[in-house]
Amino acid sequence: MRNNELEARMRSLEWFHSLTVLPGAWAVIRVDGRSFSRYTESRFDKPFDPRFSDLMVEAARALLTELGGRYAYTESDEISVLLDRSSDLFGREVEKLVSISASVATAAFALAAGEPVHFDSRVWVGTGLDDVVDYFSWRQADAARCALNGWCYWTLRGEGRTARQATRTLHETSVADKNELLFARGVNFNDVPAWQRRGIGLWWESFERPGRDPIREIEVTSVRRRLHIEEDLPMKDDYRELVRRLAEPGD
Repeated sequence: MRNNELEARMRSLEWFHSLTVLPGAWAVIRVDGRSFSRYTESRFDKPFDPRFSDLMVEAARALLTELGGRYAYTESDEISVLLDRSSDLFGREVEKLVSISASVATAAFALAAGEPVHFDSRVWVGTGLDDVVDYFSWRQADAARCALNGWCYWTLRGEGRTARQATRTLHETSVADKNELLFARGVNFNDVPAWQRRGIGLWWESFERPGRDPIREIEVTSVRRRLHIEEDLPMKDDYRELVRRLAEPGD
């Protein structure tokens, strides 16, 4: 068999190589830490540790930069990055988007942590801006749910309950009951830092930087771009409006 015939046959078996995000569709890349429950248990404070959050923000920063994203959101051990609807990154090839994004997150986190970790990745696709807003509202709701469960679980573990006992106690327990469980132990969940309950958002913002033109000898102002990291995200309708503003092209 000739080399060009062999190459053509081998490439024809790369079944998913031609799979792309449809033109004009919104895409969100979501990466998740692999086996991070086990990884974090012996290394970080529970239920939340600012050191771990800083590592996730560093990975989110790298993803937002490398993917040219409009908005990144991180909660727990996951990061979601919204791509511009017109983005043609990697020809919108799904294989490339998931493999590169997982690699970027892994490298950024591991470099900052000083030890190996692994992330996996997936692509979410929406047809309209409302889908995007719903997606990030969904992830923020998940952050609140996980935060409440985590606070309850680790509070019970701190009292000496085993993992099984703590899980059994919380099984089918209502949100109100979980809040009461914490309140009875001196924890008002509404006073827990917002980044734990709502996640952290990252986006690019423009700012004016004063300077001086040495040739014309006049004061000038240049417009630069910097990364904004928000640890006190709004909730509900206010958050939906924020996502809508950040996602809309030409803002």
